[in-house]
Amino acid sequence: MASSRHILNNALDAVGNTPLIRLDKIAAEEGLKCNLLGKLEFMSVGGSVKDRIAKAMVLAAEKDGRLVPGQSVVIEPTSGNTGIGLALACAVKGYSVIITMPNKMSREKEALLRALGARVVRTPDTEPWDSPNSHLGVAQRLQREIPHAVILDQYRNPNNPLAHEYTTGPEIVDAVTSTPSSPLWPSSMKVDAFIASAGTGGTITGISRALKKTHNPDCIVVGIDPVGSILAFPDSLNEHGISKPYVVEGIGYDFIPEVLSRDPADVDTWLKSTDEEAFKAVERLMRKEGLLVGGSSGSALSGALTWLKSEQGRKFAKTEGMNIVVLLPDGIRNYMSKEWFLNFALRSDPSPLVDQSDGVEVLEASMRRAAL
Repeated sequence: MASSRHILNNALDAVGNTPLIRLDKIAAEEGLKCNLLGKLEFMSVGGSVKDRIAKAMVLAAEKDGRLVPGQSVVIEPTSGNTGIGLALACAVKGYSVIITMPNKMSREKEALLRALGARVVRTPDTEPWDSPNSHLGVAQRLQREIPHAVILDQYRNPNNPLAHEYTTGPEIVDAVTSTPSSPLWPSSMKVDAFIASAGTGGTITGISRALKKTHNPDCIVVGIDPVGSILAFPDSLNEHGISKPYVVEGIGYDFIPEVLSRDPADVDTWLKSTDEEAFKAVERLMRKEGLLVGGSSGSALSGALTWLKSEQGRKFAKTEGMNIVVLLPDGIRNYMSKEWFLNFALRSDPSPLVDQSDGVEVLEASMRRAAL
């Protein structure tokens, strides 16, 4: 959870302030001389980077008078994590919540939403974003039908990128600039590159502005977009596998959200990622670094490693002290029943140390016989 040395007033005070940690084992396996760093957003109180925008949107709407205590109903179309953040915020604030969410999103997300008091409406995965039956279309219809309903709209709400410009970005900068350079871990004392997978795009847009405006104008920002999505720029990057279904949740869209800046001044480079690459990277983060992350974190890491092998990224990879930050948006909590996770979690080999003794196998065999 977010760290604090004093008593917090409520759960919203535990949003953000997540750690930035070294991914040294993966860096060593890849032969990297730079510092590979992961921003662990699953350690926020609601379990994801979306806690930040949920808090910011609710507080801003209260200030503007759009949300009225005891009256307003919050409705939000979401892949799940923004919904969880909003349901958490509304539980604290006392608002009713309705979440519209595509069927492909995990049962764990729905369970958490319901546990927080939200009503969940599932929508077909195959509907385009502008269909009345998509999660956006259904949310809009509910808003028209329900008195005092408000859609905070993460796709257009300026408080989405602003939350990251004012909190996530400065936290990254503070962690890097507050950690002294040393013989063991040389540091340029600045963020030299930042890599993130994109969903609404508010995260990468806001953090980019925080890094480039006041910290390091030369920081390279790399966006990762799943094959089948159309967020990457230029558009030619999206032609292969366009509209192809993908399993990884929370990133990529079939439309361009208003909060995403595709201006090269904000996002220098885009790369595409596949489900296979994402899930293999998740396994590496778990087995090598002990980090229980979700699929979009795997997309970000796999994209970062691909970029570090590119012509642009190689000079960063080969330079001691360069700080490469990868955003890890959420944890595995929301995906424990997903086939991609169970495939390696329950079928993967144990650590090599266990293989040096047949004692475990003998014990397991005896337990199986006893159960018959």
